[in-house]
Amino acid sequence: MDFNDIEKAWKNEKTPEMALPSNLDKLASVNMPLDKIRKNLKNELILQAISVGIIGGLPFLYRFSGDLKAVFYMLFLPFVAICSYFLIKLYQFYKRLPKQQLSTKDSLYETYYDILLNIQLYKSFTYSLVPFALVFVGMIMLHDFQGVLTDFFNPEKNRKAIGFAVGFFIGMTASIGFVTEWWVHKFYGKYAKEIRKVLDELKE
Repeated sequence: MDFNDIEKAWKNEKTPEMALPSNLDKLASVNMPLDKIRKNLKNELILQAISVGIIGGLPFLYRFSGDLKAVFYMLFLPFVAICSYFLIKLYQFYKRLPKQQLSTKDSLYETYYDILLNIQLYKSFTYSLVPFALVFVGMIMLHDFQGVLTDFFNPEKNRKAIGFAVGFFIGMTASIGFVTEWWVHKFYGKYAKEIRKVLDELKE
């Protein structure tokens, strides 16, 4: 068989590889949600770092007394340590997200489950800061309304005020939880669902 015969046989050969472009198109379709996640995460990391710096300046902004300032920074140090740990983890996740087109279903599965894992990490990060947020808000209230709060938490003078204070902090905690779930879904969760949809289509 000469070269022309080989070439003709190769052109006429039918193989199952004809389905490959369809799969490649589906894999390519996840680039948009991945790009959105990368962009949102990059902005998030910058925003979180700036927020930590702003929180650190609250005692000067509100002109805390020396004792209150000392207590604030005693709590601020573990706050920074927790933020640093989670932000480093999220940054590592950001670096792992593929910048180029995914070429295999296995790589897409790995990326998808990495996204889910880090969504849970993000939620854990937010919820771990709730006690600090409550204490910091309490310090601001203590500074601005010190005289009022003395009576506010005195059961003999104002029992209803205690219930209001408890309700305020419960409401604040619930609000943080609601905003966290909404934020995660808007900026990460809905794009993870788009990737899941592509994975389900690849099974068909």
